[in-house]
Amino acid sequence: MQIAFITVHGCPLRQAGSKDSGGMNIYILEMVRKLAARGVQVDVFTRHHDPLDPQIVMLAPGARLIHLTAGVPLLDKTGVYELLPQFTSQMRRFCISNHLQYDLVSSHYWLSGLVGMRLASEWGVPHSTSFHTMAEMKRRGRPEEPEADQRDCSELEVAKSADSVVVWTNDERAAIVEYCGVDAEKICVIPPGVDLARFRPMSQCQSREHLGYGEEKNILFVGRLEPLKGLDNLFRAVASLENSNSIRLNVVGGDENSEEKVRLQALASRMKLNSSIRFIGKVSQEELPVHYNAADVCVLPSHYESFGLAALEAAACGRPVIASDVGGIPTIVLDSKTGYLVPSRRPDLMAERLCTLLKDDVLRANLGAAARIHAETLSWDRSVESLLARYRELVPEQVVAAMPAAGG
Repeated sequence: MQIAFITVHGCPLRQAGSKDSGGMNIYILEMVRKLAARGVQVDVFTRHHDPLDPQIVMLAPGARLIHLTAGVPLLDKTGVYELLPQFTSQMRRFCISNHLQYDLVSSHYWLSGLVGMRLASEWGVPHSTSFHTMAEMKRRGRPEEPEADQRDCSELEVAKSADSVVVWTNDERAAIVEYCGVDAEKICVIPPGVDLARFRPMSQCQSREHLGYGEEKNILFVGRLEPLKGLDNLFRAVASLENSNSIRLNVVGGDENSEEKVRLQALASRMKLNSSIRFIGKVSQEELPVHYNAADVCVLPSHYESFGLAALEAAACGRPVIASDVGGIPTIVLDSKTGYLVPSRRPDLMAERLCTLLKDDVLRANLGAAARIHAETLSWDRSVESLLARYRELVPEQVVAAMPAAGG
């Protein structure tokens, strides 16, 4: 089987935690590599994000990343919509000049969905799409945050035209049925996974020594720095804790000197939390498990999360998680079993749960052990087997046998 993955704005090789780069990027890279390991030929098409990007990068045997020029490299996703015709043309031209044919198109995020919808129709092949987040679901979590004018109608058009919509949770499936009027049978729920060998329990003492931490209690946040992540509420929760001077909140993720980081630093200063909060910045996937293992508890205060991969990574490292009860997070955080769920925008309740966990070493250990056991049911191998089964449902065997290889 030959598949074209389209991820216009989200290059899977970009550092997760930076602007416009997070769980979706990790998901695509893991899925593509594991599909290739199962004999699927995959080409991943994305936009040039750096002038030094080579056009073709091998991700794994049978899997390539193909950079296409469309607009200036340094451009966030808000400016990508106007470039979609150019990107589509470049992708079409590349496939023609290299004699490429595909059995299926898999698109990721609404911008890529518009490209995938057009090209799959031209090529006469099935189109499977994943939104990862949807405008209306984000709007309900944070109504004050604007979205592109074209997004709602584009998501509706892509959802209705696609042969399959792959989502991560039942919550997302129900939302697409409600917002887009799509037949539920067309929507397939396939949760993402976690690398259980990389993200595993390790010595907390050695992890803290490696990072240069002291004896203070450590709270960890991992994710992009954007208003939707709800860090304001986490700051308020930390500020209300007793003995906050003996507590550190480590914030992993975000671009250096970004507008949101500057805003959050100013907020921390106004709340007199300068000595309690460390802005660590982006961390590689190889180094990230050390940060999870150095923590006493991880917190996801998001107003909305389609899934929450950071919560799953923390759970795999045997750490309890306190998270907002939104989106797909309840799939990962089992309330009072592996951590705690709290209503969004309730820093008072978040502070209560933090206080409970930070004071009770035995409770943290028990919840963390249960979190690891639950994480073991959500592996990348399990995810890719389900995804491949879905693709095979869409592509008749005789078509697969007749198509020439595309992935190189």
